[in-house]
Amino acid sequence: MKKHYINFIAEHCSLKDWQIENCVMMFEDGNTIPFISRYRKEKTGGMDDAQVAEVKHWADVFAEMEKRKETVVGAIEAAGALTDELRRTIEKCVSSTELEDIYLPYRPKRRTRATVAKELGLEPLADAMWDVRTSDPAASAAKFVGDKVGSVEDALAGARDIIAERLSETASIREKLRTVYRSRRVVSSVTKAAKDNPEADKYRSYFNFSMPLQRIPAHNLLAMLRAENEGFLSIGIDADPERCSDDVYYGFCREHGRPSPALSAQIRTASEDAFERLLDPSITNSVLKEAKQKADIESIKVFGENLRQLLLSPPVGQKRTMAIDPGFRNGCKIAILDEYGQLLHHTIIFPHPPQSEKVKSLVAVQEMIEKYRVEAIAIGNGTASRETEDFMKKIVLPEGCKVWTVSEDGASIYSASEVARKEMPDQDVTVRGAVSIGRRLMDPLAELVKIDPKNLGIGQYQHDVDQALLKEKLDNTVEYCVNSVGVNLNTASPYLLAYVAGIGPSLAENIVAYRNSAGGFTSRAELMKVPRLGAKAFEQCAGFLRIRGGSNPLDSSAVHPESYGIVDKMARDLGVTARELVGNEQLCRKIKAEDYVTADKGLPTINDILKELAKPGLDPREQASEFSFADDVHDISDLKTGMELPGIVTNITNFGAFVDIGLHENGLIHVSQMGVRGPVDPTKVVRLHQHVTVEVVSVDQERKRIGLRLKKM
Repeated sequence: MKKHYINFIAEHCSLKDWQIENCVMMFEDGNTIPFISRYRKEKTGGMDDAQVAEVKHWADVFAEMEKRKETVVGAIEAAGALTDELRRTIEKCVSSTELEDIYLPYRPKRRTRATVAKELGLEPLADAMWDVRTSDPAASAAKFVGDKVGSVEDALAGARDIIAERLSETASIREKLRTVYRSRRVVSSVTKAAKDNPEADKYRSYFNFSMPLQRIPAHNLLAMLRAENEGFLSIGIDADPERCSDDVYYGFCREHGRPSPALSAQIRTASEDAFERLLDPSITNSVLKEAKQKADIESIKVFGENLRQLLLSPPVGQKRTMAIDPGFRNGCKIAILDEYGQLLHHTIIFPHPPQSEKVKSLVAVQEMIEKYRVEAIAIGNGTASRETEDFMKKIVLPEGCKVWTVSEDGASIYSASEVARKEMPDQDVTVRGAVSIGRRLMDPLAELVKIDPKNLGIGQYQHDVDQALLKEKLDNTVEYCVNSVGVNLNTASPYLLAYVAGIGPSLAENIVAYRNSAGGFTSRAELMKVPRLGAKAFEQCAGFLRIRGGSNPLDSSAVHPESYGIVDKMARDLGVTARELVGNEQLCRKIKAEDYVTADKGLPTINDILKELAKPGLDPREQASEFSFADDVHDISDLKTGMELPGIVTNITNFGAFVDIGLHENGLIHVSQMGVRGPVDPTKVVRLHQHVTVEVVSVDQERKRIGLRLKKM
């Protein structure tokens, strides 16, 4: 990668040039983000996953920019306008906006007023005025009057059209105006289409809205842009036309010198036209696009953090589970799963109106719990969830068996998906949905990777932001979560294995096929027998895969096979076997990390090895904890201001956090109600699925909106 790109990334990410250079070289060598951040800390200076991912993002951006530069240089060269200076300017570009400004005068254009003027033969007149080679433009224009041009004024008007277009394509002028526009206010006004349309009511607060562009929150801008796309708002920037026209005129003077009074009048007129007709809409779009990109990044960051927290939600673990997808008229769908998440039995009960078969349902549930030795119960949090939770309180549960409320978001999407059909081809969507609810309780990460994150109910304007950037962020987040937890090689689904560093969907299927035919893996080294899994893929994935009870105890840890020799040496030096050392914190404390540093393995890697040896394969996720809603709140009409209620955080946005308090409607803790002074980042205050205590501050029954204040966490 070229030096100026490395310098930009280093400055942007607050890192050193050598860190960027090493990362880029490792990417080019086929290394993955999890592998680099976990096992190559000496080369990165201890960069974490997010930092490595950011460098990867910019490396990809600049790789694409290099291709674009080739196109731009080729087009300018074909136009006969490429100079050494222009080539160097293009070469040094690190901004796509700057690059496109340079290319703008040479891009193929639709037919414009300037094009028409050129067809009339007026470009030489425009050139003379542009280069300040005439002090009397009217006299110069008289030479062009003829069959095609009827008068001096017609000639001057055509020349001004050409000059206006050139002014609008001058990079320095465009950047000057961008600077002005960035400091102005974004304004919106209601359109005629919105006035009698009930769909527009949700945007009412933006009907006559104004705020400095640099201060507008991401969610406000994205909402306004969505409303504009739907035809309900007109959005602009309140730039001063007179000042901006002057900026255009003086931009010309800086480049070409001060014109004579007569020429100045023509240039000023062209400047005013260039601004009003060409620059204002173009710069407005450019700056709003720039602002949207920032809003996208901020929103995607929140989405990624929500997803990270969701995927790393505490698992209940391998327990026989009763999963209940609650409902009224259509009944409660029940699925019984074994400790590995396999379906043992399914049925439907009707404990709620209109059937109200309470006694029959109680008997059926009690029998299933005893017959299948149920150890945990998962209830979906959708329709009839609270009623089903109350119903289950009448059941006599075995000792240690607890009832949990589980998010249903995305379960219906999963149940109708190709993944679900492949996993449970003989079951209908209702059974698959209940199974998914149960598996989410057992291991949220293993189940949720099967669902597009955009369907998990945790986004903020996820359909409005840059979809490619969103996908990149979410893929990186899922990959981080899977690899930070580690994957059981002998039980993981192909969908989970696909996110392990270096594997992907195709190799994941090959691994499962080999596992089924061989009866399971006994060592990590056996991975090399999987078809098409070569040395590079093994290097990337091996440290993130776990084999419980295998021939080598290190295979159940995060110690990479390339470091097994170091562990063997540690064990020999202590006079014990590697098996005796693994998991023995007391022995690990006797080891001096400095004694095992080599040219390839520095202190960070040795410290990681010792940490892993002390607690091999430790799951970084917290333990699941019980929760129950307030018994006296079942409807929004039960709420009173001042009430304090338990709740579960269900979504976090830039403007606050949504909390489930046991009703069909979630309440909102606005950022102003989080008890934090100054600028508030909600993702730093609360966590997804965190149990909190909230105070009711407002209730709007008509609009079904509940305002909350954060009291305890």
